[in-house]
Amino acid sequence: MSSTPRKKVARKSPAERSDEIARAARDLALEQGLTAVTMRSVAARIDVAPALVAHYEPSMESLVASAFRGIVSAELDDVRGELSQHPSPSARMAALVDTLLDGSREDVTVVWVEAWALGRRNETLAETVREQMDAWQAVVQTLVEEGVEAGEFETPDAADVAWQLLGMIDGLNAQALVRWNDERSRGSALHRAVEGMLGLTRHALDRP
Repeated sequence: MSSTPRKKVARKSPAERSDEIARAARDLALEQGLTAVTMRSVAARIDVAPALVAHYEPSMESLVASAFRGIVSAELDDVRGELSQHPSPSARMAALVDTLLDGSREDVTVVWVEAWALGRRNETLAETVREQMDAWQAVVQTLVEEGVEAGEFETPDAADVAWQLLGMIDGLNAQALVRWNDERSRGSALHRAVEGMLGLTRHALDRP
């Protein structure tokens, strides 16, 4: 019985192959979700045998965690860049809320939601999720502290405000995945809540 031979795999350095596998895992996670990141799917993505993926990534739990970290840390870097373009803490806060709730990051939201669920049984992933949530907390907390120092915000606990704000953003984005209450403006609703938490006048965070 004849069979179609697998085409010869191009030789790559260990670093090149590891990077290729990592990129394939990230791409799969963004396109199809973290549950799509399997040894077989990653191998098919780069047209190699699953055994080769296993050689470089013997733990799929670690590969899934690495894919998650790569995706969400890139998003955070992107958000940092967006915030740096605005001159005042109030303008940066408005930009933060708007960019995270405008629907353009839905693929990353799916990755977050799946990571919270999968992390219940994948401690490597859970540890990475906590690490990335801490990174987000630090960015938002610093922004609130800058607003307090500038006299724009009023709050005795910047860390608590950051925690609550991230919880609301995560919840609203998760609801948006199933289009619940889509007729409402999530950004405007959150503006009102944040204005209350920071002692701002109503509509202070609305942008033209």
